[in-house]
Amino acid sequence: MLLVVFGALQFFGALVSPLFGVVGDRFGYRRMLWITRAIYASLAATLLILSLLNAINPFIVLVIAGIVGLIRPSDMVLRYALVAQTQPSHQLMGALGISRVTSDSARMAGALAGAGAVSAFGMSTAYIVVTCLYVCSFLMAIKVDDNHSAPAKKEAVTPIHDLLVAFRYMSHNPVLLGSMGVAFLVNLLAFPLFLGLLPYVAKNIYLTDQTGLGLLGASFAFGGLLASLVLSSNRFKLRASQTMIISAVVWFVLDICFANTNHMHLGMVLLIGAGFAQSLCLTPLAAVMLRGTEQAYRGRVMGMRMLAIWGLPLGLLMSGPLINNFGFHITASAYSLIGLVLTVAMTYYWRVYLWKSSSAANSYM
Repeated sequence: MLLVVFGALQFFGALVSPLFGVVGDRFGYRRMLWITRAIYASLAATLLILSLLNAINPFIVLVIAGIVGLIRPSDMVLRYALVAQTQPSHQLMGALGISRVTSDSARMAGALAGAGAVSAFGMSTAYIVVTCLYVCSFLMAIKVDDNHSAPAKKEAVTPIHDLLVAFRYMSHNPVLLGSMGVAFLVNLLAFPLFLGLLPYVAKNIYLTDQTGLGLLGASFAFGGLLASLVLSSNRFKLRASQTMIISAVVWFVLDICFANTNHMHLGMVLLIGAGFAQSLCLTPLAAVMLRGTEQAYRGRVMGMRMLAIWGLPLGLLMSGPLINNFGFHITASAYSLIGLVLTVAMTYYWRVYLWKSSSAANSYM
């Protein structure tokens, strides 16, 4: 239960992501990037000091996870909005793929190095490196060029008014609503298997240690990295919305297979495939939403897209008691099957906007 609470707290900030979007639209994304990196570096330094003093306990970890979780979901808002405002439309998919390459490669390296470093050298030594990396991240964020993303002048209206305008804008756009639906389903029913529950799978299903957990996490990240490289190459002309939906369906099918294997090596192969499908789903999803949104609304719309991440902590919190009562295999299989059925049903409902080849969401990217 502590594990799923920890996982849920890391995404609690999805509730306030629309407000981050409002701030970004008003004051610029460069300043927001500075602030978030400074907070990350401060929290890493806090953990380092507490580790050196041998003063870390579960309560402190949960508090820090809650602070990080308040900010982290909005990182995607900042990065994607910056990409969309500095790149022409026809290069958007490739640019988003490059952005995903950096995050996927970092996630893969972190999964391999992080757990191994803590196991071999202890938490204090590992967090010296982590803190230094966050400081470097802050220094590099200062160099971000925001000449192309300067905020437009705003009338004297409240942030709540800005949000209400953006909600009305989004509610009248079926493409944005359909993309939000896909994002919510994969966060609610697919991501819990690979984020919050992977430590449970490593320990209780595969009977492995921290190193094994690192390999499992790196497998999922490696699959995502491969897909990001494919997208960033700009060599494949893909219909964005159809790619998003097909990849979501493949992801749920692979989830069903992963939920019913007890062999770690096969599980790693399935994780690579799921990571590949995950990236091919979420990167076109972001491209569809960014291309279908006017520049003045991008921060707020992407902030509202982050609300879909709230499905992840919900899925994690539900999975804890379900696994205790029915076991991991049944719970994970049910999650995946429900996600598959709902994705197909939603696609049929919005088929004119999401599946039809002539729709704006399916223009080649």
